[in-house]
Amino acid sequence: MIMQPADQALAIRALKSAAPYIRMYRGKTFVVKAGGGVFGDDASTRVLVEQIAILHYFGVRVVFVHGGGPQVTELARALGVNSRMVEGRRVTDREAIDVTAMVLNGTINTAILAMCRELNIEAVGVSGVDAGLIRAHRRPPVRLAASGEVLDYGFVGDIDAVDPTVLSKLLDNGLMPVVSPLSADDEGVLLNVNADTVAAAIAAALDAEKLILCTGAPGILANLEDPGSLISYTDLEGLARLREQGAIAEGMLPKATAIEAAIRGGVRRVHVVSYQAPEGILGEVFTNEGTGTLIVEDIDALTPAEQSSAGA
Repeated sequence: MIMQPADQALAIRALKSAAPYIRMYRGKTFVVKAGGGVFGDDASTRVLVEQIAILHYFGVRVVFVHGGGPQVTELARALGVNSRMVEGRRVTDREAIDVTAMVLNGTINTAILAMCRELNIEAVGVSGVDAGLIRAHRRPPVRLAASGEVLDYGFVGDIDAVDPTVLSKLLDNGLMPVVSPLSADDEGVLLNVNADTVAAAIAAALDAEKLILCTGAPGILANLEDPGSLISYTDLEGLARLREQGAIAEGMLPKATAIEAAIRGGVRRVHVVSYQAPEGILGEVFTNEGTGTLIVEDIDALTPAEQSSAGA
């Protein structure tokens, strides 16, 4: 393709605008998490992985954590295995954990690695089981506040500790870890851990500069029915207020919990962006305006300039 002079000038201006951010983030660690919705077709996957590739080319140390909920549900249905979601989290019996392992550690992780090879990213697939990355225990039954039901989530894990050594070794050698959130307890029993929770815990353990959560929505919305009600930035107090108002529900609930855990764990900035937009991640990271929602611990700590350029 031959670029016209106007296109060349636009590209050069864009590079100049991005240059300060490229210098700022070179050598820093970003944890990027994407849910299974993006992996429903190759085109959407490519849009996402191409953006991650550019971060990698610019010298950002990227850890890519993936989910796979829709694919787990689809395969479970095909195999006659029941699926149930409660407050955005999957109930996982013994049959379901086998399906989860097939999808997360098999189909999705391998497909991402194949696309990384095509884009010349030296990527390595790992899971929470590998090298003791994620230590977890089986979640005990809980009583649901809404219904009073005592629910046993089955083979669902809650994180006890993260040992990021294996990730640090890969990153130090210029490799990009692609992480499946499947884990195990101390007896080697496989456990399904929410991918947002895993991404937040890894980001805190690595002292990551950013945690970027990629969703089907443009970011966090003040009104779930109105895509135009995007919230450009908020803090933990604002996040809690949105939850109380019902603006955060279903699949966004574990994300909100993960965001809070990441920030309290030392991650300076968390971003929620759309995986459907070809500029979702890059526009959020390398432009003043941003594209999604920025969450920090306290908005008052942001300067007026930062508040007017929340994507930085």
